Amino acid sequence: MTGLPPNPFETEPTPIGEQSLIPGVRPVSMYERLMVLAAQPLGSKKPQRSCDLGLFDEVARNQLDLFSAKSNS
Repeated sequence: MTGLPPNPFETEPTPIGEQSLIPGVRPVSMYERLMVLAAQPLGSKKPQRSCDLGLFDEVARNQLDLFSAKSNS
C-alpha cells in the first residue's frame, strides 16, 4: 500500500495550475467564458481625460463668486 490514494475529484487545467472540481460541478467551457467576456460593457483602451466643463465641471464648484451680494452683518 504505497503511493498516493486516488483523487476522487476531477481536475481542470487553468492558467495558475491544476484545479480540483467539486463532484457534480462541470468545468466551465470556452464558449461560456467567451459569452461572459462578450457581455461585458465596452471600455476604452487608453486612459480618458475627465470631462471638466459645463455640468460636469467639479473644479468650478469649488471657486468663490467674483461678485456676491453684500452680507448684512
